[in-house]
Amino acid sequence: MFIQLFGKYLVEKKAISADVLKQIIEKQKTVRVKLGTIAVSDGILTEKQVEEINEMQKQQDKRFGDIAVDLGLLTPEQIVTLLSKQGNAYMQFIELTTQLTSLTNGDIEEFLKIYKKDAGFSDEELEALKSDDIDKLMPLFVFSSKPYIMDIAGLVARNLVRFVSSDYYIEKAKHLKELSYTHIATQEMAGDHNIFIGIAEEEDNGGFLKVGNSFSHDDKTKTEADTYDSVSEFINVTSGIFVTELSKNGVNIDMEPPLSFKAQKAVGDFYVVPVYLEGAKINIVISVDSDFVAGETPENTGAVISSGEGEAATGDGNTVLVVDDSRMSRLMMKGILEKADMAVVAEAANGEDGVEAYKKFKPDIVTLDITMPKMDGLEALEQILKFDPEAKVIMITAAGQQDKLIKALKTGAKRFINKPFNEEEIVRNIKEIL
Repeated sequence: MFIQLFGKYLVEKKAISADVLKQIIEKQKTVRVKLGTIAVSDGILTEKQVEEINEMQKQQDKRFGDIAVDLGLLTPEQIVTLLSKQGNAYMQFIELTTQLTSLTNGDIEEFLKIYKKDAGFSDEELEALKSDDIDKLMPLFVFSSKPYIMDIAGLVARNLVRFVSSDYYIEKAKHLKELSYTHIATQEMAGDHNIFIGIAEEEDNGGFLKVGNSFSHDDKTKTEADTYDSVSEFINVTSGIFVTELSKNGVNIDMEPPLSFKAQKAVGDFYVVPVYLEGAKINIVISVDSDFVAGETPENTGAVISSGEGEAATGDGNTVLVVDDSRMSRLMMKGILEKADMAVVAEAANGEDGVEAYKKFKPDIVTLDITMPKMDGLEALEQILKFDPEAKVIMITAAGQQDKLIKALKTGAKRFINKPFNEEEIVRNIKEIL
């Protein structure tokens, strides 16, 4: 985030061009910062000393650090410290900027001092920004007297980096009463607290699509419904992680199925954290213990039962029923199972249709999501086992559902699998049960 924010500042000051900043961001992941660059930035070597060591490297088969130690310019302990900073965003920025422009290390330091003053950062806050420490940065951008707002914003930001893109930056949170949007995916968690987490796009600029495609590992999403579904699953996984953490502290909250809305208005009392993903803007939407309403009419992205031939064409002949309200999750599960020579004979988008599909196709095994509309996974499990006490059922969970998971296992589910999916774990569990 440092490179995006500070780079944007330098572009505004016309110190670098927008094209140069784009190159820096693209090369950030692969750049290996030179020890000399870090040493000059830390003030333990001068640029002249670094040049002298670089010249000696041309004549000797030795590393930069070894030569610096031989000359008595650095200690072995200092070398270790310098090596630990090679992944530092600020150091990467200096390395690339001095390569691509006429700016020197000193020039960049002077701009940074002005930027720090203009942005109102303390020394500690600037250091957090330079190291891209999300936890330490959140208080700079998200502040609220309500509990969990900052924690949730930090979790969503970390998951965006983990699942979507590290090319991002955030702006300060806004406390709003309404927000008009083109798209929003949100999930409610109810219990000791009433919490909503969502991702919204105010206009069609590609941010919503970016989240959906990256999370589903598919850059060719064909329909708007697919995008809604993928972003909803991103929210579902994020909510699950958050609820899991709350449960460790004795806070009981249950997750409702995620919902998505199109071209409507969110109203109530909530916070919005603007995020720029590869230049496209989205909003993290968070509401805690407030009268929040995401929209009036949700999009229907579910699907009715779809069936195959009823038996596997290859392999050991095992058949599977996949029940999940997420089309993306069903497609991913189906791909994993078919790769393992199993046949998905039916899919269902809710527990009610899942029970009917089981009665019709009598599969060898069922993967059953816990959080679904119409009928959740627990009730569907009970009805399937009532129809067939020998049914083999694996529960699918986005974490944060320990109580329901324990109940499912006691009811008769054989195993559980966490989202996001791990292919080896799925295949291993199914084959062991079969």
